[in-house]
Amino acid sequence: MEKDIFGQEAKILAAAKEMMDEGASSPEDYSALVNQYGKLLRTTKRIIKLSDKNEQRLNELKQEAQETNTQLEGMSSQLSKFLSPQLYNSIFSGSRAGTRVTRRKKLTVFFSDLCGFTNFVESMESEDVTNLLNLYLETMTTIALDYGATIDKYIGDGVMLFFGDPETKGLKEDATSCVKMGLDMLKELDNLSDQWVNYGMKEPLQMRIGIDTGFATVGNFGSESRLDYTAIGSAVNRASRLETAADHGSIFISEDTYNLVKESIEAIELEPIHLKGIGEFKARKVLGTIDSQTISVNLGKRNLSLVLDRLSADDIAVTKSSLQQALKDLEQYKGDPGSSSA
Repeated sequence: MEKDIFGQEAKILAAAKEMMDEGASSPEDYSALVNQYGKLLRTTKRIIKLSDKNEQRLNELKQEAQETNTQLEGMSSQLSKFLSPQLYNSIFSGSRAGTRVTRRKKLTVFFSDLCGFTNFVESMESEDVTNLLNLYLETMTTIALDYGATIDKYIGDGVMLFFGDPETKGLKEDATSCVKMGLDMLKELDNLSDQWVNYGMKEPLQMRIGIDTGFATVGNFGSESRLDYTAIGSAVNRASRLETAADHGSIFISEDTYNLVKESIEAIELEPIHLKGIGEFKARKVLGTIDSQTISVNLGKRNLSLVLDRLSADDIAVTKSSLQQALKDLEQYKGDPGSSSA
């Protein structure tokens, strides 16, 4: 049972009442009771004063704790902007330590950049460059996070992503998500074309994308004072080289990636491509998802592919007219098939 802090006062008052009921009280007894009660009163006041101080201190500590939590939440929010959500969650959940630990895993690696962007921005004001690039990166990042990609880094207008670490849905699912993400990025870039005019661009920007699936070493690299979570290895190199070799507005994928996604992704086989530092390499150009309506036109040694799902009604009308005129011109062409002149 909790001890009554006013037990002594109650005891003295009970004794005084008993003495009064018996009529046995004397001035000396009354004086003794008053003295005892006075001492208890002073003790009680000290206890209450100490309690008030403790309560005030506890309130101060509570306020300090709330301010500290607010600061930590702000710092945590800022830190989350420099890390991919998967890495951020794994660090703060305690499942990943901040040490130089790596592992070998099979990843699907993605590289992209904007064609001719560096040359274009040389004539732009720095604020316009910043706004344009941030608009592009914000749009692409939102799509990447929706698909569950791990954002490795931004390299100017280039983006490196991968699927498979620290979270994975399975090798096949990761590869499929990566390619579909790339298709959505190309589509959304087309939707941004109206905004490019605000930055003085006469022609819309185009992306090129390279994707490969293979083993890589992934984890924390660097020094004890500065770590970088990234992936390195042949799969990373191949994806980067495929991006460099890709046509404007297209996605080039490796055969390893295609074998994982071919049930849902349509892609045409290309002539072997020479990749710097790798050599001749078999790759495919993505046309769209299997349920997408796609047309492909062979132009000599070149191939033109159009994903109809990504074209507006006006785009389709213009394309139809252009193809009809091209057919008419071909039918009227009288030149020697082996000659380079008309």
